[in-house]
Amino acid sequence: MTIKLTTLRDFIAVAERSGVRAAARHLGVPQPAVTRSIHELERELGVVLFERHGRGVRLTEMGQVFLRRATAVGNELRRAKDEIDQLKGQTHGKVSLCMSTAPHLGLFPEVLRNYRKRFPDVRLEIVDAVYPLIEPSLLDGSVDFYIGPVPLEVPSELQVEKLFDNTRVILGRSGHPLSSAKSLRELVDAEWITTSITHKAEEELGPLFEKHGLPAPRLVMRAQSALTFLTALSNSDLLMMLPIQWIQSHLVKDIFQFIRVVEPLPAPPVCLVQRTGLPLTPAAEYFCTLTRRAASHM
Repeated sequence: MTIKLTTLRDFIAVAERSGVRAAARHLGVPQPAVTRSIHELERELGVVLFERHGRGVRLTEMGQVFLRRATAVGNELRRAKDEIDQLKGQTHGKVSLCMSTAPHLGLFPEVLRNYRKRFPDVRLEIVDAVYPLIEPSLLDGSVDFYIGPVPLEVPSELQVEKLFDNTRVILGRSGHPLSSAKSLRELVDAEWITTSITHKAEEELGPLFEKHGLPAPRLVMRAQSALTFLTALSNSDLLMMLPIQWIQSHLVKDIFQFIRVVEPLPAPPVCLVQRTGLPLTPAAEYFCTLTRRAASHM
């Protein structure tokens, strides 16, 4: 089987834009050429990849399977070109990564200052999220690596490197009615936001409360973005258990009330996650090197 790279390009464009016309416009090629390319690919594979609907086309089940592979191939080809250019001494390219709030606040300021000196022309694409949301993008190569807490088990296609152990604190708005609480027992009636660092939101806080013989906390909001944390905590009586870096950062430490409880609040370690057996580009690897260096001081 021989599939041209332009055919993969056309297929991905049609899938992403849900139509041949939109894909052709995006690629700057004639629409009949894209249609012919898709038909040839379907004959080569022996399956139908798209089905028509009122506003364009959508992937069939087989098309969805092939898209995952085609996307991974496309991402690797892009990385191969970036790697060759960077090995020739050029400093452009793209690095896509995801970080949770702990490395954003604790590591990123130092890393960014040094990174820009070495690779000033590399475009950084950074997602603010936790592991469950980003796992599919790590697997298909859309994201180069992830820095943050991870579940105990990840797919074998990914490798996990621990950067540092961490701890958490309880935060609420300034003047929160429970600001004088000294233990988790005094917070059992509070309402909580969860960051859902695992695939199940209840697994984030439930075991901690259960360990101290307390009922499960009332989880009323699930959020992924630091902006959501800031807005929700500042405008409600919701509480949140966040990495200690939140009260160490000058950006946010004066905004919230730190509720000091006697119970230890362990946090999952902050890790670096990337695909197993597939090297990063020099630009991406340098970002990881700087991150490891910054993490060694935590």
